[in-house]
Amino acid sequence: MAQLFYKHGAMNSGKSIEILKVAHNYEEQNKPVLIFSPGIDTRDEVGYISSRIGLKRKATAIYDDTNLYELVKEQTPKPYCVLIDEVQFLKKEHVLQLTQIVDELNIPVMGFGLKNDFQNEMFEGSRYMLIYADKIEEMKTICWFCHKKAIMNLRVDGNGKPIYTGEQIQIGGNDSYYPVCRKCHANPPL
Repeated sequence: MAQLFYKHGAMNSGKSIEILKVAHNYEEQNKPVLIFSPGIDTRDEVGYISSRIGLKRKATAIYDDTNLYELVKEQTPKPYCVLIDEVQFLKKEHVLQLTQIVDELNIPVMGFGLKNDFQNEMFEGSRYMLIYADKIEEMKTICWFCHKKAIMNLRVDGNGKPIYTGEQIQIGGNDSYYPVCRKCHANPPL
């Protein structure tokens, strides 16, 4: 029976490398997959998933008006799995479409992304993945500054100074965000 999986973690927890690994494992057995990435993610190129260790792969870009259910439904051959990177950037409607893919098409869906933003508020996509996912898994990494588990993302400016205000979405990698524990988020040792 297909299920909706949500794998979340702080920055640098290996979410993108995990999605690439899952895709490889299916395809090695000649089982096609569909991979999606939000069009808002421009770190590398729109429509690509890339990991910090250098692996990169083409993906279908998701925009506000994209109907994921219809895209998957019209695929021939039918995919064995649907994989979505940066699921936090999805809208509620997208997450509901993912539930349709699972429930009506009987195709497992795995979404990977952040749970909370730099101000520790939920992203829309994350909120609805937590509500609707059949299985939820935390992907772990360590704090940028200490040995504790990172559960938050600290936004920093070009000089590495913390930023606690601003727009929820600012695309960036290690130049803009550090994975941190709660203590180091509140008082980073910079």
